[in-house]
Amino acid sequence: MTKGRATCWAVLALAPWLLAESLRAGVFDVKAFGAKGDGKTPDRDAINRAIDAAAAAGGGTVYFPAGTYVTGSIRLRSNLTLQLEHGTTLEASADPAAYDAAEPNQWDKFQDFGHSHFHNSLIWGEGLENVSIVGGGLISGKALMRGERGGGGDKAIALKLCRRVRLRDFSILHGGHFGILATGVDNLTIDNVLIDTNRDGIDLDSCRNVRVSNSSVNAPNDDAIVLKGTHALGFARATENVTIANSLVSGFDVGSLVDGTYQRTVKQAPDRDGPTGRIKIGTESEGDFRNIAISNVVFDRSRGLALESVDGAHIEDIAITNITMREVSNAPIFLRLGNRMRAPEGTPVGSIRRVNISNVVAYDADPRYGSILSGIPGHDIEDVKLSDIRVVYRGGLTLDQVAKQPADLVNTFFFRATGGVPPRAPYATPEREKEYPEPSMFGMLPAYGFFIRHARGIELHNVEVGFLKEDRRPAFVLDSVKAADFQHVKAQKAAGVPVFVLLNVEDFWVHGSPMTPDAHLEKVERKEM
Repeated sequence: MTKGRATCWAVLALAPWLLAESLRAGVFDVKAFGAKGDGKTPDRDAINRAIDAAAAAGGGTVYFPAGTYVTGSIRLRSNLTLQLEHGTTLEASADPAAYDAAEPNQWDKFQDFGHSHFHNSLIWGEGLENVSIVGGGLISGKALMRGERGGGGDKAIALKLCRRVRLRDFSILHGGHFGILATGVDNLTIDNVLIDTNRDGIDLDSCRNVRVSNSSVNAPNDDAIVLKGTHALGFARATENVTIANSLVSGFDVGSLVDGTYQRTVKQAPDRDGPTGRIKIGTESEGDFRNIAISNVVFDRSRGLALESVDGAHIEDIAITNITMREVSNAPIFLRLGNRMRAPEGTPVGSIRRVNISNVVAYDADPRYGSILSGIPGHDIEDVKLSDIRVVYRGGLTLDQVAKQPADLVNTFFFRATGGVPPRAPYATPEREKEYPEPSMFGMLPAYGFFIRHARGIELHNVEVGFLKEDRRPAFVLDSVKAADFQHVKAQKAAGVPVFVLLNVEDFWVHGSPMTPDAHLEKVERKEM
């Protein structure tokens, strides 16, 4: 007798009449396999028995009637659906022994612990196909930790090297390090999922052909929806052909999206910047990012949109449109090409090119950080088009305040000013090319609207920036930029303050903008307009 058949006959002995009916229907009720769903009894083994029985039968639906199931690691199998009925809660066990051990990963030095291991999760699957988690139930992971080497679970759902996966209609409250971590997963659909969590919501790492839609992700302490390219698989793999649409990302207090109170008492994420809760490409960015479309997304009380290549990735062919933001806690738009190189030795610097961002409205943005497009010396951000964008910042700052910042800000994930350091020149913004990328890495910026540096082929069309309180910094500062075209651009300005400051700029055009006459400058070292 095969192992699969032995498992099936063993579980049939528990309640043969009920199980026989379930088997005929292809539905495997976890209660028929010994699960209690009473919120107290450990149900992990019963749930996995039901999964094993479904796998032995060639596949099926593992059904959870209403109830609270206290469980550790649930091991998914191919051709399987977990159906969480309305009124169902999967409660993560507080017992570390209830979780599978973190499997070895010889490449774990290139990414965080949570990205390197998958089996130490509440629900996990590896090398599977045709897997679904559906239904109106709740996954409650308050007992999940973040990167615990001593044991226990650290993720709600972890999937590695799977194909044809569907996640739909359920909710996650407290997801540990990641609510959903998909690494090397192809043909993945995430639809109508609500996640309210203490760290990342959805991480798509080295995935292809992904659709995220109609979902709400609240993640005040980390990113809501983030695309990554780690070395967890032992090689760089592109994240490509991804759509994110018709969704909400936010940074309200944890739990207050689920209960509908939308509380705002927490003012900072663990890195001491404001609430996170955004959509981001990066930070882990060895694998490339290609063919990404993001549309119809609301950002509420969160950081802005971020595209970051700092570990060698090529970010290219990105279309982002129809975005609204309110209470923006750092730069509304942040494109960063850096040289951190958390990747195997010899990995070259990556690129950011062919990016279109359009139809964006952002209101009440942090005044310290304008929108940022910043490469590094010798590596320009290329071919970025920004159109039909309106950003209103809080304002209230001056160029003198920028100049009085320490010349050498030390980034230890947050900033610590070194004593006795003289102030810097007003426009002398630090490069920070090897640092962890956040808009605050540069300190308070000399531009309140857009700061563009080490870039070429930049177009702004129908872009308008303004402030709620008078700001005495230029709207636009361009530093080491080639081929910049500003068409029909508007900017609110204080008396006596220039709209543009150009530093080492070549082939600069401005036309159809009421703040300044049409002009074409072939080359300029320094000019205020």
